[in-house]
Amino acid sequence: MQGFSLTDNDHPCGNLIMADSIMSKAATMEIPINSNGDTGTLAEDDSLEQDLQQVMVSGPNLNETSIVSGGYGGPAGGIIPTSTIKDIRMKSRGVNLPHSHSSASRLAHHSDQHPGSSNHNTSPTEEVSRGVAVEKLDSVKKWGINTYKCTKQMFSEKFGRGSRTVDLELEAQIELLKDTKSKYENILRLATALISHFQSMVQTQQALGDTFTDLSQKSPELQDEFGYNAETQKLLCKNGESLLGAISFFVSSVNTLVNKTMEDTLMTIKHYENARLEFDAYRSDLEELSMGPRDAASMVRIEMAQHDYQIHRDKYERLRSDVTIKLKFLEENKVKVMHKQLLLFHNATSAYFAGNQQQLEQTLIQFNVKLKPPGSDKPSWLEEQ
Repeated sequence: MQGFSLTDNDHPCGNLIMADSIMSKAATMEIPINSNGDTGTLAEDDSLEQDLQQVMVSGPNLNETSIVSGGYGGPAGGIIPTSTIKDIRMKSRGVNLPHSHSSASRLAHHSDQHPGSSNHNTSPTEEVSRGVAVEKLDSVKKWGINTYKCTKQMFSEKFGRGSRTVDLELEAQIELLKDTKSKYENILRLATALISHFQSMVQTQQALGDTFTDLSQKSPELQDEFGYNAETQKLLCKNGESLLGAISFFVSSVNTLVNKTMEDTLMTIKHYENARLEFDAYRSDLEELSMGPRDAASMVRIEMAQHDYQIHRDKYERLRSDVTIKLKFLEENKVKVMHKQLLLFHNATSAYFAGNQQQLEQTLIQFNVKLKPPGSDKPSWLEEQ
């Protein structure tokens, strides 16, 4: 049989043996340093370069391999192409290499596949949330500044160190309204108490009339006398219910006037007084700045204070006009309502105590007072369950 021999290049482990020999040379090789600190070129270095080139040719293509930093299973962001290492090594030797388009394209493709390595673009939702937060912070800042100025102005007025804007005519009308409201509330309390007491009396008359009726049937010798009293108590009870209806209508109308119409006007007055305090606070701030130095920074602050002063002045004048108009209409409405209700109260009360049932009924018709049916105030049996 014909013999054959294997060379180092044909042997399957030849490449590995050659690589081991090259690495042993590299480990024992000395790198001379000249006087300028540059590495010198040696014959061993040339032989090492030739051996490396043979390994590159016979071995796998290093341009297609990569070194993973961070160990097995590490993040993809640690992959470094070996072609980059080779380029760095050749550049350290002073060799100019052409730009590697393959490695650049792989790096670009890697960055496209892993967008987390680049700067994140803010989403529209995050921008909207950030905008809302900035607006809230700005509104809280403005509220804090405005509250500080108003509190300072309020204490200055209280201790007599600050001036306040006063409309004497309007202030007098406001005080008159507050006093009128207080007195009308007292009328409401007394009229409500009258309804409660009179209702108890009507219920007592109703019970007394029922008792007289029962006794007239059980006492033949006193049947007529018990009958007359029973009819009288029932008539008084009926007239009492009519008077209760008139007084309840009176209380309802006055309650609407006091707790709705007057209260609405007083709420506008409250807004007007707050606007007056803000106006005086910003007016005092502008006067204080105007008395200071007139450099560039001060002029900017004065201009801003003038702008804020004008805004609060317009608000104050607008609310003052609203209060004047509401006070005028409130006075007209008050006279109209109370004229009707006081006339109703007088006619109904006079007719009841005069025993004039016909006049009492005509009074209810005249003022369009509708009586509630007996027992309508009591809850139904479904509501009691």
